[in-house]
Amino acid sequence: MPGETAGDDTNAAAPLSKKALKKMAKDEEKANKKKAKQAEAESKQEEEDDYSKDCYGKMDMIQSCEKVPRKLVPVNSLEKDLGEEKVWIRGRLHTSRAKGKQCFFVVRQRQYTIQCLLSVSETTSKQMIKFVASITKESIIDVEGFIRASPQKIESCSQKNVEMHVTKVFVVSAAEARLPLQIEDASRPENENDPEGLNIHVNQDTRLDNRVIDLRTVANQAIYSLQGGVCTLFREYLSSKGFKEIHTPKIISAASEGGANVFEVKYCEGLAYLAQSPQFYKQMAIAADFDRVFTIGSVFRAENSNTHRHLCEFIGLDLEMAFSYHYHEVVDLIGDMFVQMFKGLRDRYADEISAIHKQYPAEPFKFLEPSLRLDYAQGLALLREAGVEIGDEDDLSTPDEKLLGKIVKAKYDTDFYILDKFPLKVRPFYTMPDPDNPKLSNSYDMFMRGEEIISGAQRIHDSEFLAKRASELGIDLEKIKSYIDAFRYGAPPHAGGGIGLERVTMLYLGLNNIRKTSMFPRDPKRLTP
Repeated sequence: MPGETAGDDTNAAAPLSKKALKKMAKDEEKANKKKAKQAEAESKQEEEDDYSKDCYGKMDMIQSCEKVPRKLVPVNSLEKDLGEEKVWIRGRLHTSRAKGKQCFFVVRQRQYTIQCLLSVSETTSKQMIKFVASITKESIIDVEGFIRASPQKIESCSQKNVEMHVTKVFVVSAAEARLPLQIEDASRPENENDPEGLNIHVNQDTRLDNRVIDLRTVANQAIYSLQGGVCTLFREYLSSKGFKEIHTPKIISAASEGGANVFEVKYCEGLAYLAQSPQFYKQMAIAADFDRVFTIGSVFRAENSNTHRHLCEFIGLDLEMAFSYHYHEVVDLIGDMFVQMFKGLRDRYADEISAIHKQYPAEPFKFLEPSLRLDYAQGLALLREAGVEIGDEDDLSTPDEKLLGKIVKAKYDTDFYILDKFPLKVRPFYTMPDPDNPKLSNSYDMFMRGEEIISGAQRIHDSEFLAKRASELGIDLEKIKSYIDAFRYGAPPHAGGGIGLERVTMLYLGLNNIRKTSMFPRDPKRLTP
């Protein structure tokens, strides 16, 4: 048309007025409200149509409001088809996989696992499947169902012959969706050709920083079951031999082992130390006519040793006993005690040992009965034959210990042996000197897989001789006056030793680091969790 230009089309793209924008926003708000209302109605209808709504959900927090007459069955007891009998179990959701109208999940209770199956049916709704599939891993759940024989062996679970056909699922305690480490990763086997542990799937610091989750792995559950067994067997053996269990102070006035490796603490208006050993108090109990005593408790060493076998706090298994005429009465008893403990661990904890070695492969622990005993001089001779230069009064270094352990294993086929008659100058002031050779002592160490696990000796029970030895080593007699005084009124000859629980557990299982056998390790670099 005359006068028409291309620029006239710009009228179509003119900005909307405030009124139009307002109307547009109002229409959008109305549409959203309508959608929300429709979704709410659909959800409500869906809920009304959900015939399984009473069979699943999140439980109210348990605050002990009522006593529920419901028996929770241990997972490890579920080994056969129970027919039409329903059971309840409680455990953690280990893994979950939803597929179509089914959901497979595994419930873990400590180191035991069972496969569970949930399928859409006339009693199980789609909503129930959806809910169970949404439960976060590691949540604690209560599950009801039938225990049925599985058509094929379930290799991924500890309960291999049965599975649970689920009828109800309730969340007792939900885990956060984002876990700092995955149980599957923390459970992967370590490379047995990787002695330094450099190829582990979750590194040590990550494990220890998140120890509560790390401890849930099958191997860790088994490690601490077996470690508890070490204490049980220690108690059982010594109790059967007439020992009494005692409990000794952990806050003391002077360093119990001498030296500077002590933790100093403020004590009321003065200073005190954390006990490096219950040594003084075990001996005082002997002087008090307790005759045979043992104790289990924390021991503290302020050593800046960042090694695979040292901790600043560990659990000591200590014993002391009066003997008749020769300290070998005590050495023989301790040697037999270890043999009986090794037998007990082998026989009572076979399943745990197997579970641990699946993740941490190791050779079975070997020992002789009676235990092998060598003099220190014999040990030095074996080392010298292997090319080690070492003096008659030198202490064994860690490499020396390990090499001697390998030599003994090759020659005698044992992972456990006793080394007797150590040089006097490498032992504490209260060690009884050898009567025939003043350079030697009536002292002994015992070794597992080439590493020392107990250090012991005949103690000096004469107060004057004890004070003389302490003075010779520069120990302030005033600080140990009560200890020396304990022997002024008559004390029987006695001997004993101290054992590190974590080290025994580590070496029996063939593990490569003591932090694997310390539930919450304390070392120079770690004070948490």
